[in-house]
Amino acid sequence: MTSTICKQDLMAIGYKEHTARSLICQAKAIMVQNGYPFYNNRRLGRVPTEVVESIIGTKLQLKAE
Repeated sequence: MTSTICKQDLMAIGYKEHTARSLICQAKAIMVQNGYPFYNNRRLGRVPTEVVESIIGTKLQLKAE
């Protein structure tokens, strides 16, 4: 099972709102490019964590829930 991340999760880590929104948008574009048309939806705000990590170039330290 792959973990997912949303804008609020990124903001909880310390990213500003605009940066978090931009990362989610970039991740959605990558997912559509990789053949997942499901992510071509304005209302979808959750993307795989691995895609966001590939954009920023480092592993995210998410708090365990």
